[in-house]
Amino acid sequence: MELIDKLKTLAMSAKYDAACTSSGVDRDNKTDGIGNAASCGICHSFAADGRCISLLKVLMTNYCIYDCKYCINRISNDVPRARFTPDELADITINFYKRNYIEGLFLSSGIIKNPDYTCEQMIETLSILRNKYKFNGYIHAKAIPGADSELISRLGMLADRMSVNIELPSQKSLNMLAPDKSKHSILLPMQQITTRIKENSTEIVKYKKADKFAPAGQSTQMIIGATPDTDFQILRLSEALYKKYSLKRVFYSAYIPVGDQKLLPPAGTKPPLLREHRLYQADWLIRFYGFESGEILDDNNQNFNPYLDPKCNWAVHNMGLFPIEINKAPYEMLLRVPGIGVNSAKRIITARKTTALDYPDLKKLGVVLKRAQYFILCKGKLMDGLKVTEAAVMRQLMSASTVKQLESQGLYLPNDYEQLSFFDSEKHQPTMEDFQKCLTGQI
Repeated sequence: MELIDKLKTLAMSAKYDAACTSSGVDRDNKTDGIGNAASCGICHSFAADGRCISLLKVLMTNYCIYDCKYCINRISNDVPRARFTPDELADITINFYKRNYIEGLFLSSGIIKNPDYTCEQMIETLSILRNKYKFNGYIHAKAIPGADSELISRLGMLADRMSVNIELPSQKSLNMLAPDKSKHSILLPMQQITTRIKENSTEIVKYKKADKFAPAGQSTQMIIGATPDTDFQILRLSEALYKKYSLKRVFYSAYIPVGDQKLLPPAGTKPPLLREHRLYQADWLIRFYGFESGEILDDNNQNFNPYLDPKCNWAVHNMGLFPIEINKAPYEMLLRVPGIGVNSAKRIITARKTTALDYPDLKKLGVVLKRAQYFILCKGKLMDGLKVTEAAVMRQLMSASTVKQLESQGLYLPNDYEQLSFFDSEKHQPTMEDFQKCLTGQI
């Protein structure tokens, strides 16, 4: 097979892996080599789905001894197969870099023969890049579950970031769709990487010239929508992974049907992109806003509200905590107000040290008043003329298309700046109970 045909086949086989972010590490070229890695990320071009494709994202091979039902490269699937030698892949990478096509490499692989042999092939490829070509650019490598810990360690010394895809949220799902894999085989290399990163941090303090092990940390990916696992199960697992393994990111990938499998959604089923989006929003709340998974979802509400983002949904279910005084509320509470982000919360804390803030001031600080106005007070007052009702709040927290959809189902949603009136509206103004009925299809 020609090299270009191998590249087309193996790049196509790698396209379903979302965990290819390139941020997290700075490394200047202080030798006579070529390339640099920048923590601000590598962003040159984007795929149709919005993902950055400035890395050469490719597999060593799409031959695989496993039969994971959700994977296009499973052994039982009849697809074109190809395999790079370490020299071929290193040569392609360095030539693409010199032509400014890419600024780094994202390398994964199907399992050839066994996990150890596969990991050895990846190590040889990265060794050629780092040592022969003196390549200092960004490299993200997939650790191979089941490979020897010494091989995982060697791979991490050559890569900037490592990842181990957990794939499915529960052992039950793995048993059903990936019988060759187990929760233990996936979590073990995660623990090994975490331990090695901590050990390496100590080594660097003692010996400044010590080589760095996966300086950009590790990440993982979960497939969403291939199994009956709920959003709450997925979010709770992500929270545990962040706490136990100090992951940099958990990526969520909406399942795209890749064949006719009885245990999976049928071909033609739309990927659950909104669900994927809600998981990323909730993940952000856990990582940067101080939320816990049990606050966002719980045993009684195990899936996300399709009409509201997780932060807004939490706020409308906790209206008793609002409104808060913007000039006195602690930073942790400011972060929980819809329309106030991390940066604007920090600006508020800084600005109110010298002056009492009012609504025009908040707008200048980057607060989205369209959302925040229902949850805050400035100098003890609501915004002039504002009428706070459940329906008005819900309208402002929803997208215009969602409002239109609900009103077509008979739910009247008043405008945000309705003035108090001596006369009640003849139209029915929905309560939270009405919205719940709509969500469950009772309206």
